[in-house]
Amino acid sequence: MSLCQAISALTETEIESIEKLTLRWIFQAVLDFGMEAHEIFLKSPDDVKDVAEDITRELLDRLPGYNVSQRIFGTVDYKKARYIILPEQTIRQALFVDSKAEKENRTATIQMSQTSMRIRQHRAGQKMNEKGNLSEIMEYNQYQYLTTTSLIHFKYEDIENIHHLREVTIAGIPNGKLQDKYNPTSEDTIWLAGRNAPTLGEDFRVRLSFSKLKAKSEWRIQKIYYDEVNHVCLGKWDG
Repeated sequence: MSLCQAISALTETEIESIEKLTLRWIFQAVLDFGMEAHEIFLKSPDDVKDVAEDITRELLDRLPGYNVSQRIFGTVDYKKARYIILPEQTIRQALFVDSKAEKENRTATIQMSQTSMRIRQHRAGQKMNEKGNLSEIMEYNQYQYLTTTSLIHFKYEDIENIHHLREVTIAGIPNGKLQDKYNPTSEDTIWLAGRNAPTLGEDFRVRLSFSKLKAKSEWRIQKIYYDEVNHVCLGKWDG
């Protein structure tokens, strides 16, 4: 088994396989964390965004695999340099995972610093083609790392000022090298307009549509549900 040095030479099929494997790990990590996430939402006095961030970091620290002794940088809740062990080769990966906590779960807002894709969409009557700030291939100490980005979205409900976690959506955001499959044009897109106000000078943001991404590739959106009555969380890999 060889350590891949030319990450930039990976095919689209290989990149897709690595992203699918990574999402399986994250899905299983959330599932194994179980009702503990639900209990933390119930009992924590912190803001829900901070609760989601804490849970994300804790459950991802339990991920299987091998970490690389390399610090990576990014504006997400969890970032880690890792080895992806495949049957034929080993890949260096720069894993970026962000968390969201909201009362609806159709979309999630991301910053341009949280994706390596171009954002191609219609906005205010204009065609947009904004490049994400993450590189498709990161380089640290002359070694290449495949950028992999994911999102953990916590949907909750407030009952008498208590946060009840209802479900988690896990999304695998494609690497920019998969642009032509997932967002080739502004008409064929996985994005919706973000909640920023360009007239006020706010940074460009975009919303990832879970349904649009799932329509492109079913496995890229996974769901886990929390049953308060039976005190169990339920999830089955889809796709």
